[in-house]
Amino acid sequence: MNVPKRLPRASLPFLIASCSVFPGLAVKAQDELPPPLTDPIPQKIEKGEIVVGVMDRFQLPRTRDARNGGSATDAFARIQYLKPVGDGSGRLAICDLRGQLYLANPKDGSVQLYLDHNAFPIAFDASMMPNETGFLGFAFHPEFSEMGKAGYGKFYTAISATSGSGDPDYLKGDAASHESVIVEWTADNPAADTFEGAHREVFRIGQFAPNHSIGTLAFNPAAKPGTADYGNLYFCLGDGGSAFDPKDYGQSQQSPQGAILRINPLQRSAGRAYGIPEDNPFVAHSGAAPEIWVYGLRHPQHFSWDKSGRMFISDIGQNQVEEVNLGVSGANYGWRLREGTFSTGSGVPGLTVGPVYDLPPRDSQNFTDPVAQYDHDEGRAIGSGYAYEGTRIEALKGKFIFADIVLGRLFYIETDNLQPGKPTEIRELRVVVQGEEQDLIDVVGYPNTYRPGPRADLRMGVDESGELYLLSKGDGRVRQLVPVN
Repeated sequence: MNVPKRLPRASLPFLIASCSVFPGLAVKAQDELPPPLTDPIPQKIEKGEIVVGVMDRFQLPRTRDARNGGSATDAFARIQYLKPVGDGSGRLAICDLRGQLYLANPKDGSVQLYLDHNAFPIAFDASMMPNETGFLGFAFHPEFSEMGKAGYGKFYTAISATSGSGDPDYLKGDAASHESVIVEWTADNPAADTFEGAHREVFRIGQFAPNHSIGTLAFNPAAKPGTADYGNLYFCLGDGGSAFDPKDYGQSQQSPQGAILRINPLQRSAGRAYGIPEDNPFVAHSGAAPEIWVYGLRHPQHFSWDKSGRMFISDIGQNQVEEVNLGVSGANYGWRLREGTFSTGSGVPGLTVGPVYDLPPRDSQNFTDPVAQYDHDEGRAIGSGYAYEGTRIEALKGKFIFADIVLGRLFYIETDNLQPGKPTEIRELRVVVQGEEQDLIDVVGYPNTYRPGPRADLRMGVDESGELYLLSKGDGRVRQLVPVN
């Protein structure tokens, strides 16, 4: 696909018909500028027919923020992700933003501290903005338990580190807040329930603001040994933070911010502590960051794959629209010029930044649009999502389930026939807790210092069998989605 490089700020929607980036756009006089949309997606999300139960599984230990540096809430435990270790043991790994990695045993409900970043000399720092910095993601190498393989014992964590504590691969002079770092850990005994072993730094980048840091780390579970994607580590970076992408990183190929990146952590290339896959889409582009796999994203804090290898990306919006995108190598998803299927008005004289606007009728920008979207009448920030591939809840098969972090609503879409730019219908999953159908925010909500009302702080996780879990920070609990009796 023909993906444009960084777009000149003058080359934006509603401007000049002769612009080579946007051919065919009509010239608009000042009084012909489009009006802001007060309700960009008027269709309401209705509750669907699918009803699931929720069963308590684990409660993580209480932890504390290093300091209250703009914290959204006083969370019991800032649990962020739950994934299987992937070694056939059934163990589940769970991370807390405050630095802890736990292993949970579904058979007996026990939770064991596996590793605490605070105990290692790696300049770990979760104090800048405790709800968006700290221990932000992890991934176990697919060869973690295979003795004799290059990935034996290896897993990776994404953390915030003190600025100046290392030598960044990117944006050394743009680290006013902190630096995002990927650490490789090598366990002496992968079967052990506490970590002993070595570690090394893989990747580092400067962050000028405390939000929109690194997030998900993951290996494509559909990639088999011997295929081009096997052993490649994907990770996401937000647009650098603050608001409205002030440094225009989203549309830059030179900076890897606002993107999902793809590296091989077991290789080395061009003086890096990691390798660059030869089939990355921008390897041959002069001046481009070769790690970039897709870009034009605001804060793709979570992404996942289905068993066929199709990637689903949850991209958190600014003021208006939350997105589900399909990952397509080389794609540009449009931020900061687009939010969902709408124009943002960024850089356009006469348009206010904040609202969104209808696209011009002959818009020819080569962006990849979402397959599902919702506005802030329905939620505040899209979170984790997974294509359901378990066996316990028949009605969820063929559905992609995702959460709104703030309001705690669970949504689903059909995974067949998804088309970028033609957003599919979203339905809300109905949830039964302790025998009663309830809204999750009434179960897990706790005081929110961002705005009036409670906050759910809801994330999702998945086990080796494809069953889904809910993670809530207010009470530090992990619950599993189960059939309704």
